[in-house]
Amino acid sequence: MIRLSYDVKRYRRDILDLIKPDDTVIELGCHTGGTTRLLPQTCNVIALDNSPEAGDEMKKLPHVNFINADVRLHDVLTEVYSITQSCNLLIIDLGGGYHPDTVFKVFYIWSSTFKPEHTVIRNRGLLEFFNSAKGSGEDYISDKGYLESYYDSGIPPQIKEFDLWTSALKK
Repeated sequence: MIRLSYDVKRYRRDILDLIKPDDTVIELGCHTGGTTRLLPQTCNVIALDNSPEAGDEMKKLPHVNFINADVRLHDVLTEVYSITQSCNLLIIDLGGGYHPDTVFKVFYIWSSTFKPEHTVIRNRGLLEFFNSAKGSGEDYISDKGYLESYYDSGIPPQIKEFDLWTSALKK
């Protein structure tokens, strides 16, 4: 199942409704751990964020495997894949209201790789698009945490457009 919200309280409630005590959770955009702290300590949590504020705060959570990195980078995806090849829950909050195209591409790449049971995304632009769109009647529906029409094994190739958006991603 894929859940989409903007309100942070609803986003967190959706996560807590879906999570089980021993789940493997990949959290993209943990910032300083406001949502991470709500996750059961029995979960295997891999949390990622590239903000400078994240490191010190996330070190206070010894049960969390924190990676200070940009989730748009292919090397980061590969690093997490070396830790786990699947997750039960993928949670994504990359700024909440900004860059729905980036959030969707990150969702696509990470969910295609890890095949979560559930994904929860917090992004105003995606939610507004979803609520504004009228369907064509075609039935492309997934009850998984990823898009089943793009089911593939292994890590998808790097999305080249990421290089066009920001010079900070170039090595």
